[in-house]
Amino acid sequence: MVSLITIFGLLGNITTGLVYLAPAKTFWYIVRRRSTEEFDCLPYVVKLLNGYMWVYYGVVKPNSILVATINGFGSVLELIYVTIFLIFAPPRTRTITAILFVMLDVVFPIGAVLVTQMSCNRDMQINVSGFLSLLFSVATYGSPLSIMKTVVRTKSVKYMPFLLSLILLVNGLTWSVYAVLSHDWFIGIPNGSGFLLGTAQMVLYAIYWKPKQSNTTCDDGWQHESLMAAASAPSYP
Repeated sequence: MVSLITIFGLLGNITTGLVYLAPAKTFWYIVRRRSTEEFDCLPYVVKLLNGYMWVYYGVVKPNSILVATINGFGSVLELIYVTIFLIFAPPRTRTITAILFVMLDVVFPIGAVLVTQMSCNRDMQINVSGFLSLLFSVATYGSPLSIMKTVVRTKSVKYMPFLLSLILLVNGLTWSVYAVLSHDWFIGIPNGSGFLLGTAQMVLYAIYWKPKQSNTTCDDGWQHESLMAAASAPSYP
């Protein structure tokens, strides 16, 4: 059973790594254009905070190193994304981004770690960090719901890339199995929900896909504010 948990944890690391890498094309676009244009900073700031919380959860909970490693990798990527955003955003947006970054990605995680380390026992640390991780994962569900609404409204899958939807589906399923095997419902709830949303996206894709229809976009389809998809994949281990 332990080896089976490890196998699904490693598979989850691979799929989650692909999800974290999905916005890379967006930020290469930003660098080439030297402008953030209409992109919104909030999804990336929240994803960075979410990554921090999952790293903390993976550290304080025994036998959860695979949760910490992939989200450590993801946090580095998200930090790079936010840094690029700060460099190329117009002055007013840069100020807003900097404030959000300091409050959500510096003050809050440091405060959460210090408070739980100084005043909570290990079980409480696990519960608090797990709950915060779950909460911030669920907070990103607006993105897939919005993009699904757009698909239904426009009767087009143009802004819902098939490959990303498939990766999110597999990622949610992989970590859901991991959660069941390890009896970890902090991981199971957001990823189970992510699996259901990914399944719903694939159903919509089957319904609204049309031959010769382009379904590419300059973003990953979950993070582009103008496409009502302001955040990337919501399901993290």
